[in-house]
Amino acid sequence: MKGKDLLSIADLNSEDIPLLISRAVEMKNEGWTTSLSEKVLALVFEKPSLRTRVSFEIAMRQLGGYAIYLSPAEVGLGKRESVADVARVLSRYVNAIAARTFSHQTLEVLARYADVPVINALSDIEHPCQALADLLTIYEKKGELEGLTLAYVGDGNNVAHSLMLASARVGIRFRIASPIGYKVRDDLLELARSYAMDSGAEIMCTEDPRQAVREADVVYTDVWTSMGQEAESEKRRKAFARYQINGELLSLAEEDAILMHPLPAHHGEEVAEGILNSPQSVAFDQAENRMHLQKALLADMLGGLEIPLMNYE
Repeated sequence: MKGKDLLSIADLNSEDIPLLISRAVEMKNEGWTTSLSEKVLALVFEKPSLRTRVSFEIAMRQLGGYAIYLSPAEVGLGKRESVADVARVLSRYVNAIAARTFSHQTLEVLARYADVPVINALSDIEHPCQALADLLTIYEKKGELEGLTLAYVGDGNNVAHSLMLASARVGIRFRIASPIGYKVRDDLLELARSYAMDSGAEIMCTEDPRQAVREADVVYTDVWTSMGQEAESEKRRKAFARYQINGELLSLAEEDAILMHPLPAHHGEEVAEGILNSPQSVAFDQAENRMHLQKALLADMLGGLEIPLMNYE
């Protein structure tokens, strides 16, 4: 992926994901290096974040590079200054841009006008870095990816989109349970199904969370109300009332199933109180793996990775 953008899981081919996972596993044991000692990453954020900002900043520092955080007040994408001009200016200063935006279109404009790689650090449509770190976590816990069953319960949001596409790429059976009006986008569902035809994966959409979770190896959920949707909070609580991950629902999965959540969590809503502290929860491993996967991604984009592929089957 050297020199390329990552706006969507669709930007990755069938070899990219296992390569990134392989390198991330190695990097967890390597410690600090100087491989990106002359590289600078700009973090352009319209939305605040704990994991995204810290994981990218520490990733660059551990690779010997630097990260510069630019807040909404400092940049004002599309308001104080046009997105195109921001892209052109930053391209004169930095080696890559990681942007966390409200609109996916903003990312597309940044990538169109930037002369350096642009990374989607979250948009309203996708969250590819989260999905890749999730696959790393699943691989660590299960020792394989292909043939597993992942049940996603909740909103068909940006995380669901990227996770669905990534699962289909690597041969994971992906089931998603969402209420009417909150399903994944039809175009991304069709794209995932096209990937599944090549990988042997299966994609299932249902309104029944019990059907999705039954005998699953991985149970995944996310917040019902994302940042920017606060006005819909009460409406969403009613729509998702029967989609909470609790002990009863989790008991339908495989006995050794793992529970995943990208955080932040609304305890007592999408997850029952205390369940993220249970032995099945790997939510905090996911959070840590954001840094390790992004180290591999940055090393690939800014330097290039040439290592043998890991057999993740």
